[in-house]
Amino acid sequence: MKPRPLDEASVQAKLELMAVLLRRLGRFGAIDRADVEDDLDQRLILERILTQLVDLAVGINTQITSAELGTVPTDYRSSFPALADVGAITHDLARRLAPSTGMRNVLVHAYLDLDVDRFVSSVPPAREQFAEYVEQVARWLLDRGRAG
Repeated sequence: MKPRPLDEASVQAKLELMAVLLRRLGRFGAIDRADVEDDLDQRLILERILTQLVDLAVGINTQITSAELGTVPTDYRSSFPALADVGAITHDLARRLAPSTGMRNVLVHAYLDLDVDRFVSSVPPAREQFAEYVEQVARWLLDRGRAG
């Protein structure tokens, strides 16, 4: 079975939404434990932004790997190294982003009480790493278009 061609417009739309979410995340500035414990609205917004960033990235990862490799990753975490194998992101970035899927699962499925300190400490690297992700995938799409 031949893989479906990459829907670049869909990938681009996801990247643009990720950029919007990253700008919103940036508006919060430095976040500390008290912010998250004392302001439920802020906590819920932060949780939603982080889960959406992971979900959008995994959607992109799946679309690209399906089109380029003819296979889809078996889980969220493995989608990042698979995308690096395509060359759309670096292996270093894939290694740093893969653990974000664990926090996403905790937030979405409420597996256990949220470790507030872990959650708060995950925001700055998520902001930085997903911004890198958007840049790298956008550059890969651009280079792919030039080569094609």
